[in-house]
Amino acid sequence: MAKLNLVVLVGGKSPEHNISLISGYSVVNALNKEKYNILVVGIDKTGQWWLQDTEHFSDHRDDPQRIVLSKSDTRVVLSPYRNKPYLMQHNGNTKIAKVDFVFPVLHGANGEDGVMQGVFRANNVAFAGVDLMASAIGMDKDVSKRLWRDAGIPIADFVVADLSNRKQLRYRSIVKKLGSPLFVKPANAGSSVGVHKVSDKEAFTTAIEDAFKFDKKVLIEEAIQGIEVECAVLGNENPQASVVGAIIPTETFYSYEAKYISSTGAKLMIPADIPDEVSELIRQTAIRAFKAIGGEGLSRVDFFLRPNNSIVLNEINTLPGFTSISMYPKLWEASGVNYTDLLDSIVQLGLKRYRQLQKLMI
Repeated sequence: MAKLNLVVLVGGKSPEHNISLISGYSVVNALNKEKYNILVVGIDKTGQWWLQDTEHFSDHRDDPQRIVLSKSDTRVVLSPYRNKPYLMQHNGNTKIAKVDFVFPVLHGANGEDGVMQGVFRANNVAFAGVDLMASAIGMDKDVSKRLWRDAGIPIADFVVADLSNRKQLRYRSIVKKLGSPLFVKPANAGSSVGVHKVSDKEAFTTAIEDAFKFDKKVLIEEAIQGIEVECAVLGNENPQASVVGAIIPTETFYSYEAKYISSTGAKLMIPADIPDEVSELIRQTAIRAFKAIGGEGLSRVDFFLRPNNSIVLNEINTLPGFTSISMYPKLWEASGVNYTDLLDSIVQLGLKRYRQLQKLMI
């Protein structure tokens, strides 16, 4: 059987650019080289695409704060040629390689928010992860929470601020509705970028200003007392859920620094030390949440577990981290699926969806 030409996309025009580069190495190293010819394309912070060396596509790769995309002289685009997707040299007609599949390892804005998924669909190429609509919904904490609320899934109470009402925000009135402390979050961002836990008016004002740097819509949310637990979901029509893991932060909350920079920012407990019936409830609710947004392929679903063992759905990550310490692959490893087999399953799910789409009359 011929190998598939598989493009791993890393970097991206996103605040999570650096973490994508780290995740990308883990994915490239674990992909089955007997099944795939792997090409790495790096997207720089201006949005330009560059063909990279497959084994060395970043500098300072061991430092999450300094890692950068390596310089490349080959700028490329994804473009159809005779109805087939190809990597082509930018500003030219030179074909570099036919593309059978794209594995985006892109976190946050312009990666898991539907933008890149639209590029793949427009170029008629198979790709890993959820489709365009589910990507956009999963990224938008406002829209996803409304869908989950309608589906009867418990969520934290929240208020939405946007450009039309941000000047009318009053700290006291919001505390009266949601309590204190509060979480302030960009509605469309991941990896805790721009997220603040606040307990006074001054911190609230600063957090609002910072969150609006990352999105034009901001979520103000009640703080849930409990531990964060996470579950990995894999599948298309009949998704499966992994064991449940718990995150015990040693900082104020599970921040960007705790996730990716500080080696002592959090402790992972896989599987979580919780009752079996609670674990099963989380697993089944994770699948319900995944289906509610139209998910396919993969997602990580995050919850809060209260001291009374009730659960609150926090958010869904449709392109979760794939670094060596990331929860998504670790949860599946604890469920009996090794990293290489996990990636292969994700590719096969993307190919299956692609074949289904080719049969539609569109």
